[in-house]
Parts: sequence; structure tokens; C-alpha cells
Amino acid sequence: MNIDDLLGTEAVLAAVGSWARAAAPYASAASPVVVAVWLWWAVHRARLIRTSLADRATVEVVPTSTFDPSEGEVGRWARQLGRIHHAAHGIPTRGSAARLRYSAKDGKMRCYLEGPAAAAAVLVMPGFAEVEVRASRAQKDIQPVRFPTPREGAK
Repeated sequence: MNIDDLLGTEAVLAAVGSWARAAAPYASAASPVVVAVWLWWAVHRARLIRTSLADRATVEVVPTSTFDPSEGEVGRWARQLGRIHHAAHGIPTRGSAARLRYSAKDGKMRCYLEGPAAAAAVLVMPGFAEVEVRASRAQKDIQPVRFPTPREGAK
């Protein structure tokens, strides 16, 4: 390292320092605007999440007595549950989560699948062959999709 390299470094540092002194008033004027926009975005996002969590669709998942899913069916249903977040476009992840709720009433265990109302069409899609998906009373316009079972011997 020689003396010319040191002088070149000092010149660069002096140029950066003068630029920083010239930009300081603008940066200090812009920082409250940035903080205000960030605060607005945080409040907007919290309201979106709160609204989404208050307006949830619930379907009951009723398996048959012979329900025994294969690995492929479980994987397919997991991918279907992963689509719920994408179907609720515009809702943050925390508000678009799918939840499985279990309850026991009169000795019978019940399983409910809950998600954002914007993704109700994905919630009512059956994920397993031997499981019936019942839409709640409040959502009579959304009917589960049913596929006919193939007859034995038919191709």
C-alpha cells in the first residue's frame, strides 16, 4: 500500500461524506412519510386479518365406517388444503389458514374443516373417496362436488 492509495481512499470518503451531508435534510423529511406508510400498511393488514378471521366458512367432514385412506389420498388432500390459502387471494397468511377442529357431543366425535369464506368452494371439495363433506346451514348455495364411483368390471 502506498501513499497514493491512501489519498485516493480519503478522497472517496470525503465525497461520500459531502453527499451524505447534502442528502441528510431530504432523508429526515422522508422518514416520517416512510413511517406513516408503514403504519398504515400494518393497520390495514391487521384489519384484513381480523375481518377474515371473523368471517370463516365451516364444513363438516364425515368419514364412513370403512374409511382407510392410502398414502396417495392423504397427500392429495394435503395439497388440496394447501390451495385454500391461494383461493383466499389478498388475505394474509395468518387470516387464510385452514383449521381442523374436533368436537365431541353426545359421545360422537365430529371433525370440522374451517377456512376463509373466500375459499369456501375449495373447502367443500371432497378430499377422500369415503368422506362426505357437509356444508354448514349458512352456506346452502355451495354444494359439495361428488364424483360417481366406477362400477366393477366397467372400463
